Amino acid sequence: MQYRTLGSTGVQVSSLCLGAMMFGTWGNADHEDVADIVRTALDAGVNIIDTADVYSGGESEVLVGRAIAGRRDEVVLATKVSSPMGPGRNERGASRRWIVRACEASLRRLGTDHIDLYQVHRPDPTTDLDETLGALTDLVRAGKIRYAGSSTFTPSAIVRAQWTAERRQRERFVCEQPPYSLLARGIEADVLPACEAHRMGVLAWSPLAGGWLSGRWHRDAAELSSHRTRTMPFRTTLSHYDLGIPANRAKLDAATELAGIAAEAGLTLIQLALAFVTTHPAVTAAIIGPRTAAHLRDQLAAADVVLDAEVLDRIDRVVAPGTDLNPEDTGYGAEILADPRRRRRAAAR
Repeated sequence: MQYRTLGSTGVQVSSLCLGAMMFGTWGNADHEDVADIVRTALDAGVNIIDTADVYSGGESEVLVGRAIAGRRDEVVLATKVSSPMGPGRNERGASRRWIVRACEASLRRLGTDHIDLYQVHRPDPTTDLDETLGALTDLVRAGKIRYAGSSTFTPSAIVRAQWTAERRQRERFVCEQPPYSLLARGIEADVLPACEAHRMGVLAWSPLAGGWLSGRWHRDAAELSSHRTRTMPFRTTLSHYDLGIPANRAKLDAATELAGIAAEAGLTLIQLALAFVTTHPAVTAAIIGPRTAAHLRDQLAAADVVLDAEVLDRIDRVVAPGTDLNPEDTGYGAEILADPRRRRRAAAR
């Protein structure tokens, strides 16, 4: 296992991060099996685990907390806030009111007295960044979190957060968690340079492109489906998988070609995909999200893979640097474009 420094923090983390989205009812509901997966990952040298309050309605945090009991000091424990956790209008977002309440709930579920990395899961356009950073700063000073981070922020939001922290004397985001894979390379053009400029760590989610790079999806595959596409339609919309969309046909063609490159290099496509993500100098770790022990073994095999320049050049010819084959895979959109009222002057009366 390789280890890198998380941004400018001095904290050393493994180049593979154990993602816990599939722990619980969203994926694997066998609690003992999940505990075995966590213990196996720790024994293999993985020392950072990433979950979120919203995963399986809080069950993922509970399972992670139980699995690391007795080994808490070995783990850099990361979780997230801002996704809806109930029907209430204020049970979501990045307001001070919700962040403080949600942090206390996460601490209880995780069975710990502190969270190492507390991340804002998505930008909250209704809340001033200063309020969000102010609440996170107070949690750091109270000893309830060690560091704050962001997830799937636009490049401009990443920079605004850094400026706000500097000008208002707040704790700053020490890392960003963006989507990044062989098929979704858009962040190479802006997000990753922004993170490098501000000495932020990067934990890349969906390095296997939501199943496209599992090795089972190719031009001749009889079926394009997975546990995630069958059981989590709220996370995997048709726009990401419908082959009637030309961008997705391009993804399937690219996955087929990339599998050939991997085979010629003596690797599985999973190994190629994970090694590609961790090769970028701005990336601290790739988040792997195994649902089963077999998935974990396949993904851990990529830990020490080093890709040579020839392989990387061939990858660039299949998917050009800075390119998202399907724009939907970017993971974020400009909030100002979502509401027509934000871009149209009111009609004169």
